[in-house]
Amino acid sequence: MPTFYDPGADAGEASEALRGLAHATQVIQRPQDMYSVLGDVLSGVRSLRQVLDQLATAHASNRALAFDDYGDHASGSADALAAADELHQAATLIDQAEDRLNAGMSAAGRIAWHSDPAAEQVPVRRWISVVFLQDSEADEVLDMIDRDGPDAAMDHLKNWDYGEETTSAALEDGHVYDLPPEGMLDREVRDGDYQMTYSHSFGHVGLYRLHTIEPGDVLDDEPTRRPAIAHAEPLKAAYDGSWFEHPRAAGTKQSRGLGL
Repeated sequence: MPTFYDPGADAGEASEALRGLAHATQVIQRPQDMYSVLGDVLSGVRSLRQVLDQLATAHASNRALAFDDYGDHASGSADALAAADELHQAATLIDQAEDRLNAGMSAAGRIAWHSDPAAEQVPVRRWISVVFLQDSEADEVLDMIDRDGPDAAMDHLKNWDYGEETTSAALEDGHVYDLPPEGMLDREVRDGDYQMTYSHSFGHVGLYRLHTIEPGDVLDDEPTRRPAIAHAEPLKAAYDGSWFEHPRAAGTKQSRGLGL
């Protein structure tokens, strides 16, 4: 007999696996484990894109059954089409994330992790804060994003970059990051060495620029965006098999990874 899956139950299991992955990667003790995790994440993103497209199609094709709470079919059908459109747009954004993940995984695949740190220091690239606006100061830029698009807003914020003066101020104030600071609801726009993050929900916008720090200028206590959490557990699997593999099929294949 064919096996039938319950979409609701399967979605719950996938969500639980993602929560486990988020917890397990808070602190990573074996860098060589990251490549196999990236492979599972990339596979999961591709599946997520397919799920979103299928949910969009299901909303559109079943709109004859859609009503609102008052029994109005026209309203329910319109909401079904609206949901289908938004889900399709979300799937398109997932395509962009997949491209970034592919590029990141390609770079990760070129790394040979050693057990001992390097003796020599090399230049590092860090993000410095150019400008951060919030509340009423950010309203003008957020309105510009809505009216003219994020690229125009980023060009506007670049007027706050005074080159070496801005760099020196950021270094002195400790506004230096491994990755640009961002919140859960922030959106990002990248343009070369610049990245803009913004949130309409919280009313803020920030511009950051990549800066090369020479070995002699690197400080041991440089701030980072995501400091290590002392009590977090090291990277480990929640169950045998892929993070995004259905538990019922976990025993049929092994996770992909690179060993040293």
